[in-house]
Amino acid sequence: MELRQLAYFVAVCEELSFSRAASRCFISQSAISHQIARLERDLGVNLFERSTRSVVPTDATTRLLPLAKQMLSLESAIRAAVRASGPRIRLAANMSFATRSLSAIAGAREAHPGAEIEFVIKPFRQRIQAVADGDCDLALIRGSVDQPGLTVEQLWVEDPVIATSTAHPLAMRGGDVTLTELGAYPLLLPPESEQVLLHNVVRAAFADLPTGPVFGPPIPPDHTATMELINRPDAWTILYADSQTEGIATLRLTGHPLRIPVSAVTRTEGRRSPIVTTLLAALHCA
Repeated sequence: MELRQLAYFVAVCEELSFSRAASRCFISQSAISHQIARLERDLGVNLFERSTRSVVPTDATTRLLPLAKQMLSLESAIRAAVRASGPRIRLAANMSFATRSLSAIAGAREAHPGAEIEFVIKPFRQRIQAVADGDCDLALIRGSVDQPGLTVEQLWVEDPVIATSTAHPLAMRGGDVTLTELGAYPLLLPPESEQVLLHNVVRAAFADLPTGPVFGPPIPPDHTATMELINRPDAWTILYADSQTEGIATLRLTGHPLRIPVSAVTRTEGRRSPIVTTLLAALHCA
């Protein structure tokens, strides 16, 4: 039995999907299936009843899950306990925050030349747990989280980008677009279970309109939104960051009703490191 197998096991339990768990752990579906099968052989039990439509935990899984979470939490605590005693800070985020984070890290290092500041890529849930366990000093998230022992501080607010194929009628027309105009075309998003915040923002934006958005098929975990737009030139989607991609147009939404807060998550207990304070200030201004 290996700790990574327990991490994959917990991911499958929480996602109830091998494909979503694989995406969350940044490995292939076949790899996570192989590791779960090895864990089952080591333990001599079936942990999941598998079918083409569902993944159902067994009774053994119910008993193993809390112990697996304890083991993973202990691993994070061990890493935190043996961390070098010098000024070292770990910032957990995802790649969409990279540009702003690296700029803030550069500014914080100027103020604290001896500090070592790591930029750690983690999925949403792992970012929160890493801060709670002490493995990371702060995390950047979109939205908020309500968990004892953690403090959430809003840093800035993002205006997501409306994206379409360059062959989309609204892109070919040019100019600003409205939600009413977009509502006539299918919206492509990941399943709500994977992007709760984004779905909530869309619902709130359309709340005052006569009709809501027309949802197209959910974007599969192993696909990208931009590739789906190429295959569906009549559709649109919402991206967190504006990037130049061949064949993709970004449109300006009139009124900017889609607004998403970005927050920093830190531990509530104990005195905050001066380096963390400087880094948060730099993130505010970046």
